[in-house]
Amino acid sequence: MLSSYWCFYFSAVSVAIILCPAGPVHGALFLFFVINALRVSIEQQWEFKVTTWKILVACFIPFGTFYIDYKILRYIQTDQN
Repeated sequence: MLSSYWCFYFSAVSVAIILCPAGPVHGALFLFFVINALRVSIEQQWEFKVTTWKILVACFIPFGTFYIDYKILRYIQTDQN
């Protein structure tokens, strides 16, 4: 439904109608992040109880991924050519 993508903003002076597909895009990016986090944890053989669950919980907290990146992921070595 195209009408579900419209966001209505009302002000005292005027009414502005703008196209707002941010909700579905944000949801798709979130699912992409969760799927990628699980894929990488399997590929890198992370222990679920040590690393993976912390990353998945942090993605629900605003700016939690920055904290996890600083505290956990900077210590994980990557294979670079």
